[in-house]
Amino acid sequence: MSPDPVTLATPPIAPASHLDELNTEQRRAAEHDVGDQECGPLLVIAGAGSGKTKTIVHRVVHLIETGVDPRRILLLTFSRRAAAEIAKRVEQISARLMGQQSIVVADALAGSGTFHSVAARLLREFAEEIGLDPNFTIHDREDSADLMNMVRHELGYDRTEVRFPSKSSCLAIYSRVVNAEADLRDVLAKASPQYLGWVDELPKLFAAYVDAKQRQGVLDYDDLLLYWARMVDDPSFAAAIADRYDHILVDEYQDTNRLQASILLALKPDGCGLAVVGDDAQAIYGFRSATVRNILDFPKAFSPPATIVTLERNYRSTQPILAAANAVIGFATERFTKNLRTERQSGDLPQLVTVPDEASQAQYVADKILEAREDGLPLISQAVLFRTAHHSGPLEVELTRRNVPFRKFGGLKFLDAAHIRDVLAVLRWAENPRDRLAGFRALQLMRGVGPKVAAAVLDFTGGFNGLAALDGFEPPSRAAEDWNGFAELVDRLSDTGTGWPTDIELVRHWYEPHLERLHEDAQARLADLMQLEQIAAGFESRQRFLTELTLDPPDAVSDEAGVPRRDDDYVVLSTIHSAKGQEFKSVFVLNTVDGCIPSDLGVGSADDIEEERRLLYVAMTRAMDHLHLVMPHRFYVAQQTRHGDRHLYASRTRFIPPSILPLFESIVWVPARAGEDAPKPRPANRLDLGAKMRGMWGGT
Repeated sequence: MSPDPVTLATPPIAPASHLDELNTEQRRAAEHDVGDQECGPLLVIAGAGSGKTKTIVHRVVHLIETGVDPRRILLLTFSRRAAAEIAKRVEQISARLMGQQSIVVADALAGSGTFHSVAARLLREFAEEIGLDPNFTIHDREDSADLMNMVRHELGYDRTEVRFPSKSSCLAIYSRVVNAEADLRDVLAKASPQYLGWVDELPKLFAAYVDAKQRQGVLDYDDLLLYWARMVDDPSFAAAIADRYDHILVDEYQDTNRLQASILLALKPDGCGLAVVGDDAQAIYGFRSATVRNILDFPKAFSPPATIVTLERNYRSTQPILAAANAVIGFATERFTKNLRTERQSGDLPQLVTVPDEASQAQYVADKILEAREDGLPLISQAVLFRTAHHSGPLEVELTRRNVPFRKFGGLKFLDAAHIRDVLAVLRWAENPRDRLAGFRALQLMRGVGPKVAAAVLDFTGGFNGLAALDGFEPPSRAAEDWNGFAELVDRLSDTGTGWPTDIELVRHWYEPHLERLHEDAQARLADLMQLEQIAAGFESRQRFLTELTLDPPDAVSDEAGVPRRDDDYVVLSTIHSAKGQEFKSVFVLNTVDGCIPSDLGVGSADDIEEERRLLYVAMTRAMDHLHLVMPHRFYVAQQTRHGDRHLYASRTRFIPPSILPLFESIVWVPARAGEDAPKPRPANRLDLGAKMRGMWGGT
C-alpha cells in the first residue's frame, strides 16, 4: 500500500522563491516533470563544480512544496554522508518555507540512502517472500574473502600443482562477473587473463561459495544488489516497490554498474519520475565494475528519449584552469558535449613543470607548498594528487624531513584493523549463530583455541541449536582458563534483554585482556574500540549497527599516513580516486607522464585509455586557483641485471598534446645544489666502529 500523504502547511513565502537561487540550467532541472508537466525521465549532466548537490536539493524541495509526499521520494547516493548532507540541506530550505513541518520532511527522507543500504532494508522487509532469513548478516570484503578461502580449501584448490588464484583474486573476479552482469570468460580475458586456465574450476568455486553463504545465512556486499535486481525481475515485486515512489533521484549516475541500472529500469521502465545526475567526464571507477555506458546510453533507454539538462557554469575553478581541463577532455572519443565556464578570471595559467626526477619532484612540491603557506595559503587548502598510492612515497619522506604535517587518504579503512574486526566478529556471531566465519574468528581469540578446535565448536553448536550449546562443549585444557568467560559473554549477548549498545561494551570488557595479549600497541587500539562504542551509540539496534557499518564504514586514523603535528593544519595527500568530489585552492598532480597517467596497467583497451583521460580531468578540476602538473624526466628503477640501465626517461602525458600547450605555462625546474662540486671535508683519523659495537657486549 502507498503511504498516507503528509499534510504540509501553506508555505509562508512564494512557492518558487527558493528557485531564484539557481541559474537557468539548474532551475530547468529542479522544475522538470513537476506539477502539470508531461512525465518523463531526466538526465542532468553536471560538470565539475557546477552545483550538482544544490540542484538536487532544490529539486527535492520543489517536489515537496508542489504536493509530492516526501515519503514517496527515493534518493539514491553512493555514501551515507552524501544522503545525510542532501537531507540536511532540504530541511534547512524547508524550514524557511514550512516552519516546524520541515522536521516531517527530514524524517520522511530518512528512507533514502545508498543503493546498498536501501537494498538491505528491502531484502529484510521481503525476506519471507523471497526465501531469506530476515536475520541475515552481511559480510564485508575481508569476511567474504575469508569465506571464499575456506571454500577454496575445501575444494582442494589451495593444493593444485599450478598456482590457483588467491582468495582476493577469486572474490574480485566473482564480484566483477556479478556487478557487470558479464560472462566469466570475458571478465577473465579483460581483467585477469593470467587465470583463463581456471575458467572451468572457478564456476565450481563460486557455486560452492554461494551455497556456503546460504547455509550460513549471510549475504556479501554484492548480494545486496544482486538479490534486489533479481527480485525486481519479477513484475509483481517490481510493481510493489515502484508503487511506493513517485520520484527516484540518483546521484553520481556515472558511477553505477549494470546491476544498479537494471534495478532502476525495472522500477521505472517508462522513466516517469526518474531523474539521474552525473558527469560522464568523471566516470573513473571502472575497476569497481562501474560503466560509463549507463550514463551515455541513458537518454535512448526510453521512448521518447530522456530530457537532458547540462550544467556548465562552474563555481569552483578559474577560467584558465577550466580552459585547460576542457581541452583535455575535449579529445574524448565519446561524451556529452559541455564546456565548463566561470566568471572567475585569472592571469595565472595552470603550470606544466618538468623536473629531473622523482626526488626533485618531491623537493619542488615541498618548496611550493611552504612558499604558499608563507604567502598566507593554509596547508589545508593545498593538496597533492597521484594516480597510485605509492607515487607519493618520495614526497612523504621529504615532507617528514621538513616537519610538514600531512594526511594521506586512500589507505586502510577503519574496519580493516584486526582489533575492530575481532569485536565485530563476536557481535556478528551473536546476531547470527550460523555465521560460521564470524564464529571461527571469535573463538580463536581465546588462548588454546586454534582452527581445529574452533571448527569442532561450530560443528557442535550447529548454529541452529543456539549459542547456549557452548555450555555443553568440553574445551581443551589449554583453553579452560578463558572458556567460562567467553561462554558467559555469549550467553549474555544471546539474551535479548541485555539491550543495545550495552552489548558492545560487554564485548570490549571481555576483549581487553586479549587485546593486551595480542597487540603491543594495545592502548592505541583500545582508543579505536572506544571510538567504535561511540559510533554504536548512534544506532537503534545491534542489527542496524552491523548492517550500516558494513555498508558505509567510517574512516579512521588508519586512513592517515601522517598525523598532524601543528594545530589542525596539514597538507592533503590523496589518490585521484579518493579526491573526487573535493576541491582545494592549490593542487599538485604528481607524475603527469605516460606510464603513470595513463598508467602502464591502464592501457589494455580504448575504454581503459578513455577512463585514464577522465582521471586526469578529475584531478585538474579539483583545483580552484592554482594547478601544477609535475613531470619527472627520469625514473630510477631497480637493477634487474648487473649491467642494466639505472633509469628510464618519461615523456609528457599523451593527454596533453602539443596543440593545447598554449593553455599551460611550461616551466623547467632544477633544484639548487650549491657547493655540490666543492671538495668534501675528510676526517684525519680512521675508526673501527665494528670493534666498538662488539666491545659493547664484551667482545674484542
